[in-house]
Amino acid sequence: MSSSSLRVGLAQFDIAWEDRQANILNLQSLLQFEDYVDLLLLPEMWSTGFTNNPQSQAEPSPGPALNWMIEQSNKLDLVIAGSIAVEDSGNYYNRFYCAYPNGDVLSYDKRHLFSYGKEDLNFSPGESRLIFEVKGWKIMPIICYDLRFPAWCRNNNGYDLIVVVANWPTPRIHHWDILLKARAIENQCYIAAVNRIGSDGNGLHYPGHSSVIDMNGSALLELKD
Repeated sequence: MSSSSLRVGLAQFDIAWEDRQANILNLQSLLQFEDYVDLLLLPEMWSTGFTNNPQSQAEPSPGPALNWMIEQSNKLDLVIAGSIAVEDSGNYYNRFYCAYPNGDVLSYDKRHLFSYGKEDLNFSPGESRLIFEVKGWKIMPIICYDLRFPAWCRNNNGYDLIVVVANWPTPRIHHWDILLKARAIENQCYIAAVNRIGSDGNGLHYPGHSSVIDMNGSALLELKD
């Protein structure tokens, strides 16, 4: 693990349903840091909400949401990461992007699609994991439903931190709270997880519960709604 400290920002906010511009403007108003942040995490599908309408909502790569992440990363001199609905070579992906201030962009496509919500009928799964670095910290991103698959999260790459971006609804939020601690303990790593708040176009409510967990399963930060 790096000897450097890592300051992580969690953007827990109410995502406007299928309204990219409204979400960009909302985040723009929130990005007023009093203290320096190294890594800013945005929720799953932060620009649209957890939509199953990729035909109308997915953007090309790069598209306006990713371009905004790249611009803000450079402007604020920090790494910005979160997932977006993306169209690529005729397929749709729930894609995690990590944008660096120098313009570099890394990506990970969600491996485990949420079949209960019919995500698997509209998106294609990814095939490989991603390990990226910020200030010497090795970080593995996962997206929402990936959290339920311990074999996928197994720490055989020597990472220090799992980051989770999610749209995890209220009826199963106790699973979220428990699974975050379980993944931290079994992999002996930190976890930083961001969930949205508010309600979406599917009538689902989201209670936040974004958190930072250490390798002992103890919460260093716990947000409510």
